[in-house]
Amino acid sequence: MKPFLRKGATALAVVAAAASSASAGTAATAPVFGAHTFAGGNWGGYVSFGSFTTATASWTEPSVTCNSTNDLFAPWVGIDGDGSSTVEQTGVETDCSSGSPVYQAWYEMYPAAPVYYSNAVSAGDRITATVTRTGTSTYQLSISDTTKGWSKSTTRSLSSRHSSAEAIIESPTDSYPAINGGVTFTGVKFNGSNLASTSPSALDADDRNTYTWIPGSIASDGTDFTISRH
Repeated sequence: MKPFLRKGATALAVVAAAASSASAGTAATAPVFGAHTFAGGNWGGYVSFGSFTTATASWTEPSVTCNSTNDLFAPWVGIDGDGSSTVEQTGVETDCSSGSPVYQAWYEMYPAAPVYYSNAVSAGDRITATVTRTGTSTYQLSISDTTKGWSKSTTRSLSSRHSSAEAIIESPTDSYPAINGGVTFTGVKFNGSNLASTSPSALDADDRNTYTWIPGSIASDGTDFTISRH
């Protein structure tokens, strides 16, 4: 399994792969989100194992305070990546490299680099993201900002194992901003089934080897949970 790449560490092969899919948005050379590498590592949230064909979740994009220009994270939904070396994922990145939070929606067919959309995203926006396997090796990645009234969808090909589905927060830099209220995922469903009925496993994310982002219990509706720093 390939480790996730920290900001600035993207390989030339990844850059080339990203350039080939630039028509859907802006291809990025860094950072690269990636596969789950170790417990208490770069992923926090819930993952379920099995040959899932669709994963969907919603969240309200949280307001953050940048602690450093290294702070970077994204909530996302996807298929694969825990126990496999590919991930088909889409979400919203918050990047503090400018000193202030910058929000951008993106999709990624890891190990290719993420592709960013130019549509505006702000804290407080309601986001819904869905990844659907439409064929043996084809995926539709859709994301919408219902607050601002836009949606994006792209179909891409990748040879994958279809081994898991997840709703996750991730920081390729291992450095999270202060997130007001944490991140609450709602309506999480895999193959149309409520998260709670898909035998999910909780994952804790590391934050600077000092704090831990821990997902709370799944709500009584079977689909909602909040992940917060401890």
